[in-house]
Amino acid sequence: MSAERGMSPAGKLGLIAGGGGLPAAVAARCDAEGRPVFIIRLAGFADPHLTRWPGAEFGMAQIGAILKALKAEACTTVCLAGIVNRPDFKSLKPDFKGATLLPGIVAAATQGDDALLRKILSVFEAEGFAVEGADDILGGETLAQGALGAVTPTPEQVADLRKALYVAEKSGELDIGQGAVVCDGLVLAVEAQEGTDAMLNRVAGLPADLRGSASAPKGALGKAPKPIQDLRVDMPVIGPRTVELAAAAGLAGIAGVTGRLILIDRPAIVAAADRLGLFVWGEDR
Repeated sequence: MSAERGMSPAGKLGLIAGGGGLPAAVAARCDAEGRPVFIIRLAGFADPHLTRWPGAEFGMAQIGAILKALKAEACTTVCLAGIVNRPDFKSLKPDFKGATLLPGIVAAATQGDDALLRKILSVFEAEGFAVEGADDILGGETLAQGALGAVTPTPEQVADLRKALYVAEKSGELDIGQGAVVCDGLVLAVEAQEGTDAMLNRVAGLPADLRGSASAPKGALGKAPKPIQDLRVDMPVIGPRTVELAAAAGLAGIAGVTGRLILIDRPAIVAAADRLGLFVWGEDR
């Protein structure tokens, strides 16, 4: 009973929150719309500031307790948002419900992250919850075609950003990651389990002759969804920190697929990009 893309169903939202700024952005949008929200803060991942909203903290394998809490709060829909690293399944301490589901979850994990996410979604859907995408709740805060801010890429930079998106898409086909960095046609990095921030820090540590600099930025970060993934859960995200780290890595800009890159705090992204002289570009694919 998952929701149609682009149609956010009514009802109280159960927000399953990992790390990063996306869960807070989703909760804040619920506040702005007068929609009740209850946050399941995943221990070890969720930002401590999420305690400002009603919620409870659980380990990620306490599936029975999580479902019980969502039902007790009369949540009708769930949204999975935020960064959650793949755990060491042997170290998890599941409750009874979690123990019954864990073998299937582990089996799905061996098939890749997308299979793992589909399995987790199926658990909530089997319990009667609709599943919403963070982008639907945020009201379509995704990247539009063309330049987001004042800076437009040069033809050389367009070539780099298109190759970065292409590499990100090919990486996604193998269920590796969602991002890649290309400079002067050379692939400098491909995102894997470390995430975008760590990848950009890695690029910043490369020899100066391979990348750009603050005085002569070049190259691009491309972010694209995995072709096989469920966009209700794992759509790529950028925020102002992404722009800051891209600048620190000497990049000229960031590119995403039109309608397939969530913007956390659009005004702050534009302000950071314009201040640092970076482009943020939406490319139709």
